[in-house]
Amino acid sequence: MSANRQDRINKKSKKKRKRLLAWILLPILVIGLGGAAYATFLYNKAESVMNKSYKPIDRESKRVFKNVPVENTSILFIGVDDSSKRKEGNPRSDALMVATFNKKDKSIKLLSIPRDSYVYIPEKNIYTKITHAHAYGGVKLTLDTVEELLDMPINYYVKMNFNAFMDIINALGGIDVNVPYTFTEQDSQDHKGAITLQKGMQHLNGEQALALARTRHYDSDIYRGKRQQEIMKSILSQATSVKNVTSYSKVIDAVGKNMTTDLTFDQMISFLNYIKAGGLDTESLTLKGSDSRISGIYYYRLDQASLDETKLILKNHLLGKTTTSSSESDSTGTSQ
Repeated sequence: MSANRQDRINKKSKKKRKRLLAWILLPILVIGLGGAAYATFLYNKAESVMNKSYKPIDRESKRVFKNVPVENTSILFIGVDDSSKRKEGNPRSDALMVATFNKKDKSIKLLSIPRDSYVYIPEKNIYTKITHAHAYGGVKLTLDTVEELLDMPINYYVKMNFNAFMDIINALGGIDVNVPYTFTEQDSQDHKGAITLQKGMQHLNGEQALALARTRHYDSDIYRGKRQQEIMKSILSQATSVKNVTSYSKVIDAVGKNMTTDLTFDQMISFLNYIKAGGLDTESLTLKGSDSRISGIYYYRLDQASLDETKLILKNHLLGKTTTSSSESDSTGTSQ
């Protein structure tokens, strides 16, 4: 890492507060797991909580693909800091992850989008960091911006804040994650130097996992996204091994207080069954790019070739086609 890069990271780390974590496919799945596995009580509780979290977004138009199998779909996971310390209005998104599902191939593709990515923001008609889309227009504009960036439809969203992330991990009794390096980070209440983690495989509680997910002292947003994906996989692994009714009840409460989505409860259960079927092939994708400054402001400039390749992979995954060349991809349109 260059000296300039390290200096930038050090300066930015003093300004950034409560960086949330990454993307969690799991909260949806754990809810159904608890209900299906243990009791009518848990099932009914999960259904009640999720119905309260159901908040569909009125979108006048959205991107569509022709000939997409009805069982294939995409979800945008949005991580934000909705803590009481934030000012009024929408916060910036702190983590964005796109998941596409292909039922026939029994596969999932996960793409983490760096928060500082320099992108076009529809409606505002400007180029800026993708993290600003949520501050400008909430979930709707974030969905529109990601669709614009990836040239693909986003069928559903799941928005969560860092409180849910910590509470879920604590309810599951912690998770096992490989820490790539020894570091010290602030906690969720901005207490500097409150958390120190050692390099190697560690059993982490919610606060510790949050610190690992959000730190950027020693690497970049790309590696941050990779850490978040590993944490998500660890949560999923722990959730499927827990056999405690009380733990699932706590997870349901944590999710209900900190999540909004346009997925119905029945749709969540369908995703659960998809995961529980086993034999899934999960692939993590990243967007290559480079550090850039425009008018003195740092941005992550996406590499166009890498972006085009990723767009093709996701598009063909939804269409159920083998990724070869852009000429084989179906055209997109807009539904009114």
